[in-house]
Amino acid sequence: MAEKILVVDDDLDSLKLIGLMLQRNGYEVIAANAGNQAIAKAANERPDLIILDVMMPDMNGYEVCRRLRKNADTKGIPIIMFTAKTLIDDKVAGFEAGADDYLTKPTHPAELASRVKAILARNVSQRPVSANRGTTIGVLGVKGGVGTTTIALNIAAARLMAGENPIIADFRLGNGSLGLQLGLGHSEGMANVLSKPVDEIRPRLIESEIVTHNSGLRALLSSARAQETYLDYSLEAAHAIVQALKTMGRPLVFDLGCGLTSTSVGLQNEMDHLVVVVDPMPVTLAMARELLAELDTHRAEQNKMHVVVVNRAASSNPPSWSDVEQMLGREIRAIVSLASELVYQATHAQSPVVMYQPTAIASSQMIKLAEDISARVRAPASGEVTT
Repeated sequence: MAEKILVVDDDLDSLKLIGLMLQRNGYEVIAANAGNQAIAKAANERPDLIILDVMMPDMNGYEVCRRLRKNADTKGIPIIMFTAKTLIDDKVAGFEAGADDYLTKPTHPAELASRVKAILARNVSQRPVSANRGTTIGVLGVKGGVGTTTIALNIAAARLMAGENPIIADFRLGNGSLGLQLGLGHSEGMANVLSKPVDEIRPRLIESEIVTHNSGLRALLSSARAQETYLDYSLEAAHAIVQALKTMGRPLVFDLGCGLTSTSVGLQNEMDHLVVVVDPMPVTLAMARELLAELDTHRAEQNKMHVVVVNRAASSNPPSWSDVEQMLGREIRAIVSLASELVYQATHAQSPVVMYQPTAIASSQMIKLAEDISARVRAPASGEVTT
C-alpha cells in the first residue's frame, strides 16, 4: 500500500503542484489548507509524513507542529516544514517546534522526492521495537454474566496506565456493551470492518473505525444493535483484523464473548494469551471443564491459557481457590472480587474500574493480572505452557 502524505498549504496552487510531484512518485496524497484542518486530518488519517507550510492565516506552521507533537496520536509522524522563508532563524524555529526537516520554496521535484524518501526510511528504521508489540490477549467467558467484558476492558486499561499503547477489540457483534460502558455510544466499527472484503482489511481502514475514550484507550467496538448479529463474515476477515491490529498497538485485548463460537475457536491460536473467565458456581464450573477440554484439543503449544475466577457467588461460603483448581484440574491465575456497587459507579462514570478507583481490591487484582500477563510476555520461560 502506498505511503500516505498530508500536504498542508493555504496556497491552492502550491497544494496542487506538491501533490502532483508526490503522486508521480507513487505516494498517496491528502491535503489541508489551514492549520486546524491539518491537525484534525493528521489525527484521523494518521499519514506517514506531513509536509507543512509555515505561513497560513489561521495558525502558523510552527504552532501546528507544536500541537501535533503534543498529541500522543500524532507526535511520531515526521514533519517537513515547507516555506518561502530562507533565514537561518526561521529554520531554527521550525526545528525547535519539532520539524524533522526543512525545505524552501521553490524546490526541485528531485530534491523533494529525495527528502521525502529519506525521512520515510529514517522513520521506519527508528521506530522502537517493543517486546510486547503486537501481543494478543483473548478474553473468553464460560457463559454470560461472569464478567468477561469487565476483565477484558480492565486488562487493557491497566496496561494503558502502565504506559503501554493497548487497543481493545470487541468481537461480540450485536451484543457489544463496551461502547456503552465507556460513554462511546453504539459504535459499529467492528461490523463495518468485517463487512469489507478481506483484502481491504488493512490498518488504515481499521484506524478509521477506532474510537478513543477520554482516557486515551482506543477501541474497535461492536454495538448492541440486534441487526449486527445477522452479519455474515468469514473467519479469514476476523484473522485479517487481528493481523492488522498487531501492527497498531501493544498489547491487543480481544473480547471474544462467551462460550465456543466459530470465531473464538478459530481465533484462539491467534492469541498469545487466552484468559478464560469463570465464576465459582457449580454449574459454571461444570461448563468450564467441558470448555477447557475442548479448547485444549485446538490449542497450539505456544498459546498460554489463564483461568480467572470472578467471585460473584451469592453464597457466603463460596468454594476456595484450591477447591476450584481441583474441580477444574487447572491452576487458577487470579481471583477477582468484583463488588457490584463499584462496577455500577465506574460504569456510571463511564470509566474502567481500574481507572475509577485504582486502589480498590478488585482494581488491584485486575492490575496484577494484567501485570502478570505482561511479565510473561517480556520473559517467557523456556517451553512454558501455562494453564
